[in-house]
Amino acid sequence: MSTSSRFLLTGAVAATPLFLVFWAVQAFSRDGFRPTYHPMSLLSLGDWGWVQVIAFVLVGLLLIGGGIGLSRALGEGRLSRWIGSLVVLMGVGLVVSGVFATDAGAGFPEGAPAGAPEMSWHGAVHEVGFLLTQIAFIAAGILLAVSFARDRRRGWAAGCIIAVMLAVLVAGLGDPENLAIRLVLSSSIELGLVSVVAANALRERGPASDRASAARLDYAEPHGSTSRT
Repeated sequence: MSTSSRFLLTGAVAATPLFLVFWAVQAFSRDGFRPTYHPMSLLSLGDWGWVQVIAFVLVGLLLIGGGIGLSRALGEGRLSRWIGSLVVLMGVGLVVSGVFATDAGAGFPEGAPAGAPEMSWHGAVHEVGFLLTQIAFIAAGILLAVSFARDRRRGWAAGCIIAVMLAVLVAGLGDPENLAIRLVLSSSIELGLVSVVAANALRERGPASDRASAARLDYAEPHGSTSRT
C-alpha cells in the first residue's frame, strides 16, 4: 500500500473520534444548547458556530480522502470503486452541510424562534447534504457487506448489515423529543463503520503486510530460478 493511501485511511480512522469530540465540546459548553433536544446542526449558528462548521467540513474531507483510500485498498474491481465513491459522497454531504448553515429554531441560538423555522434556501441545501450522507452510507454499508461476503468473511459482512440497520433504527424510532441525540448516535455508527473498515484495511495492507509480501517474493525468486536451470 502506498504512503498516500495509508495517510488517507488514517484520516478516515480519525474521523469518528474527531466528530464526537467536536460535538461534545460544543454541546456541553454552549449556553442554551440542550444535547438531547437541539439538533447538532444548530451548533453551526451563533458566535461559536464556526467551530461546528469546521467540524463538518473537516470530517467531510477526511471521509472524502478515506473513500479514495478504500477504493485503492479494497482491490481492483467495480465493487471497490463503488464503495469508495459512496464514502466520498458521504464526505461531500457533510461538507455541504457545513458550508450551508441550517436555519435557527427550537430556541437556539438565543433569539431564535421556539418552534420549527421557515426554511431558507441555504437551510434546504443543508438538508440535502444531510440526506446525501445518509443515503450514501446505507448503500456503502450494503456493498461492504457484499464485498466481505464474497471474500467469505461472514463476520464482517454481518457487522456491516447490523451497522446499517442500527443506524437507521436509532435515527428513525423513538420519541421526537430525543431525536437530536439519536441522530448523533446514528451518525456515530455510520462514521464508526467507515473508521473500522479503514483501520482493518490499514492493518491488513499496511507496512507489515507489505514486508511479508516482499519476503515471499524474495523467497520465491531464487527457487523459481533454480527450477529453470
